[in-house]
Amino acid sequence: MSIEHIYLLISRELKAGAHPGDLLDLVEELEIEEQAQLMEKLSEDDAALLFEEMEDFEQAEILRLMDKDRAVTIVKTLASDDAADLIGELSSEEAQEILEIIKEDEEQADFGDLLKYPEESAGGIMTTEYISLPEDIPVEEAISRLREIAPEAETIYYVFVVDQEGRLIGVLSLRDLIAASDGTLLKSIMRRNVISVNAALDQEEVARVVSKYDLLAVPVIDDEDRMLGIITVDDVIDVMEQEATEDIYRLAGASEVEGMELTKASVGKVVRLRLPWLFISMAGGILSGSVIGGFESTLEAIVMLAVFIPVIMDMGGNVGTQSSTIFVRGLATGEIEKAEVWPYFFREIRIGIVMGVLCGLLISVTAYLWQGNPYLGLVVGISMLGTISVAALIGTLVPLLCSKINIDPAITAGPFVTTIKDVTGLLIYFAIATTFLEYLR
Repeated sequence: MSIEHIYLLISRELKAGAHPGDLLDLVEELEIEEQAQLMEKLSEDDAALLFEEMEDFEQAEILRLMDKDRAVTIVKTLASDDAADLIGELSSEEAQEILEIIKEDEEQADFGDLLKYPEESAGGIMTTEYISLPEDIPVEEAISRLREIAPEAETIYYVFVVDQEGRLIGVLSLRDLIAASDGTLLKSIMRRNVISVNAALDQEEVARVVSKYDLLAVPVIDDEDRMLGIITVDDVIDVMEQEATEDIYRLAGASEVEGMELTKASVGKVVRLRLPWLFISMAGGILSGSVIGGFESTLEAIVMLAVFIPVIMDMGGNVGTQSSTIFVRGLATGEIEKAEVWPYFFREIRIGIVMGVLCGLLISVTAYLWQGNPYLGLVVGISMLGTISVAALIGTLVPLLCSKINIDPAITAGPFVTTIKDVTGLLIYFAIATTFLEYLR
């Protein structure tokens, strides 16, 4: 469809009450230059509605192509945290140009405050559009003030109570306000045990706090307990999606592309990101091949041993992947606390041994019935037991040790664990086969 057709369709649908997120597919039909033209053609309100639904890097690409005055107008309509995220996607020169144009507006202060925090910290994802009131006013006055400032707030479900120095001392819900009798002071109905997060806290930890306490918003404070902003549940959902995507990519031996989705990155960028991990896997394969070469005489003596190499390596790989994935996810979601790491490690070893015994018995009986040699069944069964047990150990131990030295365990759970597991599995198999070689003949 042409820009004109899409413009008319979007304008009509938004006027009819359609959600702007449902109209993004129409925008994405256009090239990036045409998207910028569409944003300039739409009314300021309609353009802002669509803009809010886009990813930060998409907003930045469009912003660079738009008329600067119109671009600034759209930026100023965004919530302070969304605007800060967008500014953070721009180069320092581009960001400074935008900020210079709006330097006379109060939004400038918000951007300056938010941009000083790391992008993935509580301060970096918070919004400064929240409602705070003093403790010594009655509920009817609080409700009156709420009516005045609610249109500018990110959420009105929580009202935060601060002292004269701006320190967070309490919180109450909208329901608390409505249910209280006139004349009741806020300090008599507020909850003083407020769940809050420090501005320097990592966004993943923030998501755990919100999930643990089932909050719609969590206040952000500085080291002196002064309130700086809030993080709403919609931002937390974005964080959870981002962190889950990041961990999945790393488990698969891939990485994210800065400023865009991996699925939309150029072929060259994706190849550069994924190729190093493939080189690691290739090196692991060569190392595994050298292990087989070291037991060449054993393999030549009993050719049937080669038949069971794939199943033993695959079973070890499956168990190693299961162990590392479950462990990394447990660490990421907080289901495995720091104090529980080593108990979990030994539990995983026990699980590996039990699975190794069961799989070892099954493959042992299969090998015996197939070849009629009980010693071949014994070798394959013991090898399966050892390989699965060690794979469970490696799949948990490697990420565990990396987490202890502050290396993201998700990075190690892919090619590294697979390579170590392959080499150890082959060593176990051929060492046992060599021990029983006389009986296998």
